[in-house]
Amino acid sequence: QVQLQESGPGLVKPSQTLSLTCTVSGGSITADYWHWIRQPPGKGMEWIGYTSTTWLSFVGSTYYSPSLKSRTSISRDTSKNLLTLQLTSVTPEDTAVYYCVHSPGSWYFDSWGQGTQVTVSS
Repeated sequence: QVQLQESGPGLVKPSQTLSLTCTVSGGSITADYWHWIRQPPGKGMEWIGYTSTTWLSFVGSTYYSPSLKSRTSISRDTSKNLLTLQLTSVTPEDTAVYYCVHSPGSWYFDSWGQGTQVTVSS
């Protein structure tokens, strides 16, 4: 069973960059799909993006939500088996619980991290 643990600062100032880390155990990030999803207070889940590895290459590929693409970057450190999420130019609307999520494919999410609260406020 894959286990995921998010970490990062709980408070970020407006216009700064939000940076989160997801440490993965019980599975390798060089396979399958690894998503970031968030839930703003009082709202539903919002998909941010994912990184994956195709069978053709060990180079990871990424895909982002069109609404966040211009501000989002997902990267990975295969030596440490961890993922990172960066979201630039944050506003209070980026306040949310951020989740790291594993998917074996077909947009089926089978393992979730516990989530980390991020508040954007001055």
